[in-house]
Amino acid sequence: MESDENLPLRRDDPLTILVRQDLDPLSVDELAARIHMLKSEITRCEGKIAFATRHRSSADALFRK
Repeated sequence: MESDENLPLRRDDPLTILVRQDLDPLSVDELAARIHMLKSEITRCEGKIAFATRHRSSADALFRK
């Protein structure tokens, strides 16, 4: 799988907009809140990856029998 295969392809994609946002106008509290939200999203994505991996392993085991 290509490493950039799942990256947004459109300029108006929310993730593209997020990473291009100018951080200079944000206060320390706003930056801390942003970091907290991003860490929460990372945790959510990691959970989805773990679920998908377990699901795939279960399916593979089922079809090997």
